[in-house]
Amino acid sequence: MELVSTHCHSHYCGHGEGEVAEYVRAAAEAGLSMLAFTEHYPLTAAFDPDGYLSVPAADMAAYRAAVERAREQHPGMEVLCGIEMDYLGSMEDRSLSAADLEPYDVVLGSVHFIDGWAFDDPAQRGRWEEPGAPDAIWRRYVELWCEAAADRTLRFDVMSHPDLAKKFGYYPSYGLQPLYEAMAEAAAAGGRMVEVNTSGSYYACAEMFPAPALLEAFCRAGVPCTVGTDAHVPANVARDVQAAYDLMRRAGYKSVTVPGRGGSRRSIALE
Repeated sequence: MELVSTHCHSHYCGHGEGEVAEYVRAAAEAGLSMLAFTEHYPLTAAFDPDGYLSVPAADMAAYRAAVERAREQHPGMEVLCGIEMDYLGSMEDRSLSAADLEPYDVVLGSVHFIDGWAFDDPAQRGRWEEPGAPDAIWRRYVELWCEAAADRTLRFDVMSHPDLAKKFGYYPSYGLQPLYEAMAEAAAAGGRMVEVNTSGSYYACAEMFPAPALLEAFCRAGVPCTVGTDAHVPANVARDVQAAYDLMRRAGYKSVTVPGRGGSRRSIALE
């Protein structure tokens, strides 16, 4: 069966490792037919003062050139050049235009910041342990995620790791199903795709993003789904793709949706 990953990072990202060419070689060896590079789009110093979370703006041209070289060297594999774009809500301090995003084949939409706080950064996780914090954090996270997913003026092709708030294993005191239904409604309203992100299995939450119940809600809402490994080292470029397909099947999906160049989409039947 055809294997794909629509999410990975290289050394161009401050917390990634390895050359673009290494990822493509590893992907070819693992039998991937498509790989999308999705480096973190540059953030300002207000959000990324140490250059750890995103790619420096000065390095973006080199990143695109590296992906193009890899594409030329591996004509038998579909290699996409994409970005992962943080949704910052009312705190957005970048002047972004359609032209800024035009060079990229796929744009992942992500929520990593809650009102300026990088909630999934291990160095900033202390706030999670404050009394009652998970209740408020989860509600605000989902509120921001739904804003991003539903807003058709934003070029988010895929909403990545939808329930990233569970990364450190902190959950609210209330049931999450109403929030899941709101997320599914927002994704459907925005015409978004979502991803099964296999990296979640290796964090404290010990399960892929999204949780099975959230993935089922996306499926019921008719939201297309793809798969990304979110690899930050070449060895993980194809990690658990087949397991992600199995999770999709159990949630009710009949096919994997794959983004392509020029805004195209295609489907792979889940056999």
